[in-house]
Amino acid sequence: MNESSPIRTETAREYPAAPARIRRRSRLVRWLLVLLVLGGAGAVAHRWYDQSRTDVAGEPGAGRGKGGPGRGGRGHDQPQAVGIVSVTKGDMPVVLQGLGTVTPLATVTVRSQISGYLTEIGYREGQMVKKGDFLAQVDSRPYEALLAQYQGQLARDQALLQNSKLDLARFQRLAQQDSISKQNVDTQGALVKQNEGTVAADQALVDQQKLNIAYTRITSPVDGRVGLRQVDQGNYITAANTAIVVVTQLHPISVVFTLPEDDVARVMRRVRSGAKLAVRAYDRGDAHEIATGTLDTVDNQIDTTTGTVKLRALFQNDDEALFPNQFVNAKLTVDTVRDAPIVPTGAILRGTPGTYVYLMEGNDKVVVRPVKIGESDGPRTVVTEGLAVGDRVVVDGTDRLRDGASVRITGGPAAGEANAEGKAPGNGAAAGEAPPAEPGRRQRRQRSSP
Repeated sequence: MNESSPIRTETAREYPAAPARIRRRSRLVRWLLVLLVLGGAGAVAHRWYDQSRTDVAGEPGAGRGKGGPGRGGRGHDQPQAVGIVSVTKGDMPVVLQGLGTVTPLATVTVRSQISGYLTEIGYREGQMVKKGDFLAQVDSRPYEALLAQYQGQLARDQALLQNSKLDLARFQRLAQQDSISKQNVDTQGALVKQNEGTVAADQALVDQQKLNIAYTRITSPVDGRVGLRQVDQGNYITAANTAIVVVTQLHPISVVFTLPEDDVARVMRRVRSGAKLAVRAYDRGDAHEIATGTLDTVDNQIDTTTGTVKLRALFQNDDEALFPNQFVNAKLTVDTVRDAPIVPTGAILRGTPGTYVYLMEGNDKVVVRPVKIGESDGPRTVVTEGLAVGDRVVVDGTDRLRDGASVRITGGPAAGEANAEGKAPGNGAAAGEAPPAEPGRRQRRQRSSP
């Protein structure tokens, strides 16, 4: 075959390229194997790290349950650390709470009953005043002038009335002597009555002007505190239109609050029995008690739009801690439950069994105990059925418990009793059992050793 043949030349060029492609493929396979090995090693290391953290925390890991005590030193059902308390006997006040508003018993907007110029201001803003104290003065001179005029008219008409009465007496004597007609006597009698009416009208005008003069001196109608000045001295004020100042009664003061209609019957039973029900006023945050008073009255109807009824409580407010129109939380103590089993509210749970608690059975096991609860004041709750005084219930660590679970007592009044029965003083574990954190540390050191 001719060496210059194109077939021979192409064949000669293909043979050197084949080994290069094989080498590239082999390198690619080796790198893939290296990446797979590194990924597997990383996954194993990550799982070992998570297992070590779980062992240190004292919780059974995913593989420890299968490995048994040989790997973790514990079984799968490690006791859950819990805090417990004992059911105690005590008194629980029955408290009804509602949002209320501080409402003064009297809030008076002082206005002038006559028109005129304000000539004097007799109070200081924010001053405490008594009933009848001077507040302001309206110019009285126009009314005094009118009073003098009406008094003059009254004196004139009184003289005319006296003269007409004397004439009537003369006419009556002449009529008895048949010296004057009866018509003249009757006419004179009518004139006397007319003058009497004129005198009465004059007297009314005089009395009215005296009253107007009295109105020019404006006084406080109630005991209380005056507010900010509404009009300044020198202004012309009109009758029953211009507000001068507002006087608010502060001692005593009331709180109007609402309660649901379901509580009305209970409250009314206590009111009809003559009991003085205590009411405590708390600030808006319901954190601090402001004042203590007594229930005064209950409204005569229920608000159909809200299903609530209004109540009024009275407070002496000597320290003026309650301020008008202030929002407060009113707590009405209706009754007190005596010698009732009481547990912390944190021990009460709700779920499929209804309302229940975890009850200690011995010193290392809990059972679910359905209960019925009564009154509560927030941190404490009355248990009406299901528990007896002295029973121990779990208040801390209930999130991972189940019926029949093994537990170890770490806190609460009964922890000392458990320690006395063979528990370790540090964490409540059994006397021959190591603390829960130590096995995890030993396992981690063992696994990290070569």
